[in-house]
Amino acid sequence: MIDQRSPRVRDIVELLKPITWFPPMWAFMCGAVSSGAGLDGRWLFVAGGVLLAGPLVCGTSQVVNDWFDRHVDAINEPDRPIPSGRIPGRMGLWIALIATLLSAVVGWLLGPLVFAAALVGLALAWGYSAPPFRFKTSGWTGPAVVGLTYEGLSWFTGATVMLGALPRAEVLIVLVLYSLGAHGIMTLNDFKAVEGDRATGLKSLPVTLGVANAARLACAVMALAQLVVIALLGVWGEWISAAIVALVLVAQFAAMPRLLSNPKKYAPWYNGVGVTLYVLGMLAAALGLGGYI
Repeated sequence: MIDQRSPRVRDIVELLKPITWFPPMWAFMCGAVSSGAGLDGRWLFVAGGVLLAGPLVCGTSQVVNDWFDRHVDAINEPDRPIPSGRIPGRMGLWIALIATLLSAVVGWLLGPLVFAAALVGLALAWGYSAPPFRFKTSGWTGPAVVGLTYEGLSWFTGATVMLGALPRAEVLIVLVLYSLGAHGIMTLNDFKAVEGDRATGLKSLPVTLGVANAARLACAVMALAQLVVIALLGVWGEWISAAIVALVLVAQFAAMPRLLSNPKKYAPWYNGVGVTLYVLGMLAAALGLGGYI
């Protein structure tokens, strides 16, 4: 029988979903690289930024989402810590509130720009799952919010931590483009919960457009963002970066037919292949912007 007073540490860790920390931490690394700044004297800031982007802000978003989605998870993932009762009562909400406060404190310690980015990220994390906004109920705004938080704000944080100032315009443009492209990644993630979303009234794109059309849209959004990045890198004279991003995009095009042949079946596969190629292109763009290639 589950101890209703003291959940296990591993249950709390599961609630934070460490596997989801990788995208924002990767984006943070891309931001740090794109700044072109050295690490001298910035090690503590970088460590704090990685902690903020991954375990803190992203972890907070996962707890908030699990708390407000506990009824949906009871259908889609009944073994999750909250619906299963391993995180009892309102403890999930308290963990979310404590994690939010801790994230804000770390953001404050890293400087005013990072603090502002952290507050925006935390506000979007709560707005995504919590009423009255509950952005996730829309297949258009939900993925956009997650893409902006995971990719854009994390990239911005990485560059800002390294520079101690606002990144230059080229970096801001590229991070926005990759954030927009991430809308497609988040749409693909919705394929695993179509039945639960439909049953609970969540209007994800796979529910409203159908799985096939949502998959086509996701591929198009991801590809279009990268095409614009390639063009801009070329205009800025970053030919090596542009060529690498073009190559990974070609590889994505090669993988897309399998996804589109059976989107629900192959979405997890494409998340492992196509999304990996997408984020490798992010790094290539960042290396060019930072002057490393």
